[in-house]
Amino acid sequence: MLKKTLIGVMVAGAATLTLAAPASAADEVTWGMTPEVQPGGQIYAQVLSGTGSGCTPAGPVTSKGFTEPLGWTEGGNWGKHAGYTTAIRTPGKYTASFPCTDGRKATQGFTILGTPPTTTTKPKPTTTKPKPPSTSTSSKPAKPVKPQVAVKPAGAPQTGDGSLS
Repeated sequence: MLKKTLIGVMVAGAATLTLAAPASAADEVTWGMTPEVQPGGQIYAQVLSGTGSGCTPAGPVTSKGFTEPLGWTEGGNWGKHAGYTTAIRTPGKYTASFPCTDGRKATQGFTILGTPPTTTTKPKPTTTKPKPPSTSTSSKPAKPVKPQVAVKPAGAPQTGDGSLS
């Protein structure tokens, strides 16, 4: 009797999950990634391929917001694939994706915090023209500048009388 009850509960649970899931859920890949990061910060991503809605990665996670692709360097229970990479320093919204071995493509967005740059115009270079050589008609060499002589006091009132009061 207990065995029949457990089987009934399992079948009812499976039917509930099947009816609750949308039809497109079979194509979606469930995976996690750091949703917000500081410029130059560390990003973590993880997929559990053994949970049914995950996939086995066929390559690294790539994005224009990464300094280099995120390689799957960690493994574990439930087909865990995980790894780290570094965000670029330009704030904005970016998309990351990786291919699955079953042909699907997993895609997810993330944000590098801060104010994105508004213009990408380059500043005009400033050019300074060198001064032309002096064209004076005199052939005399310039007078050397004499160093200024320090003024020395002339007597006791200016220097003191020498006594220690």
